[in-house]
Amino acid sequence: MITVERKDSFHLKISRVLQEETSHKLDLFLFVPGELGLNTHVISEDAFYHGAIHVKRTYYSDRHHLPLVMSRLAGRGKLDPNQYRLGLSLYAHQYAVALERSTQALLDAAREARKAEKQGEESNARRHSDRATESADGGGVEESRREGDPAAPLRERLEELCELTQGILRRLRRQKPGDEGLHRYYANIDNYLSWLTEQSLLALVAHLPRGSGYREVRERLLAICRAESEHRESHEYNSARVTRDPTRISNKMRLLRRLIEYPVTLKQRNQELGGGEQKAVKGLATAVVMAFVSLGLLEARAVLGDITALLVLVMALLYALREVFKDDLRVTLWRLLRRGRPKWRRQYLDPTSNEPVGRELEWFDYKRFTRLDEEIKRVRKRNVAQREEVVLHYRASSRMSPTRFLSGYNRTRETLSLDLSLLTRLMDKGSHHVYRLKEGQVSREAVEKRHLINLVIREVEGEGEPMLQRWKIVMSRSKIVDVELVHEEGGTA
Repeated sequence: MITVERKDSFHLKISRVLQEETSHKLDLFLFVPGELGLNTHVISEDAFYHGAIHVKRTYYSDRHHLPLVMSRLAGRGKLDPNQYRLGLSLYAHQYAVALERSTQALLDAAREARKAEKQGEESNARRHSDRATESADGGGVEESRREGDPAAPLRERLEELCELTQGILRRLRRQKPGDEGLHRYYANIDNYLSWLTEQSLLALVAHLPRGSGYREVRERLLAICRAESEHRESHEYNSARVTRDPTRISNKMRLLRRLIEYPVTLKQRNQELGGGEQKAVKGLATAVVMAFVSLGLLEARAVLGDITALLVLVMALLYALREVFKDDLRVTLWRLLRRGRPKWRRQYLDPTSNEPVGRELEWFDYKRFTRLDEEIKRVRKRNVAQREEVVLHYRASSRMSPTRFLSGYNRTRETLSLDLSLLTRLMDKGSHHVYRLKEGQVSREAVEKRHLINLVIREVEGEGEPMLQRWKIVMSRSKIVDVELVHEEGGTA
């Protein structure tokens, strides 16, 4: 299963869990509107790959209590201290990722509920106004309608989140290590998870609807936040100066997040392929051109005889032709040689043992719509065909070695960050106004120009059936406005 989320204003986070299969293939097709004028001269393939695509892989397990069990064994002296740090980091990392994902889903639901509540209040206000008018005319009929509690689904999800967060943090704090070095590591992780929990729940409180149906769950969320704040103060995790300054506390927590992720994130070694071949092609092109130039000089010498002004002119012309055709021949030969072949190799290493656990080959290029696979064309043309779109294609083929993974961790979680800020530079800055008639009054609203970008994803695990998804990404010059899954087929869908 692949998920696409908005990470911040311009970044998309594409996440997937790689199963026990040893080989995986991923294709990303980004369909950019032709009106932006994107091409290889504006943003080259290498510049887009290095500037916009960032890949990170971490260990993953669906046995969520495994890292905590490992950390407890290490805390009792039955495992190496390094195993304690690793187990605790794995537990904290999986909790942080799950909390962030759950919070984002609840925030979206809370915004929708708040919008529905506002629309309901406006509708009720109009209804009461109409009823008052009818009562004044003597023809009003009182109607009663029993409706279900619209706040119940969201409230239940919030209650479940509260139970899970409290239970996970309680299990983490049940046994503290006695060793001072291990306790310092535990304190850093406990400090970060407490702060992250408080921030996530406060964000939910800030976006919850104001209706009375959420009063109890709001109080419970705030009670957990106060308890976590008191927990950090009682253990003196942060100084008063750091706590008072939002910038300092945020930067400190960012460093603690890196401390958590470092032991569980696979190291990478990147290599650009074709360096030797490029030198060979350059030498071959130079040799071929110089052979023709030398033959031309010998033929001119035989025809013209002694050195004359005409011979000098012919020699100058031949050398000019050499400079013109040498680079063109080199580029043509290089494209023919590298067509369809990977451009980069990425090797993954275990962060503790530095043993290689997998490798990945990567491609990135501009594609013509007519050269795309039929299934990609079908998914893209499902609603409307954009013949002027520019297609950016990223492909990755990886092969992992689960036998070299940590015990119990035969899966990895890949997070691919796609930076679309490179495209915003091509968008117009201006905005225009839209006039609307509302309740007899004309209002003018400023509207920012938006662009629709389609992202088609194809994933193949081993010899299984490909899974295809199409996501609609609405962008303006200032931010990514919306990300929506509009089509999914194949795989386990």
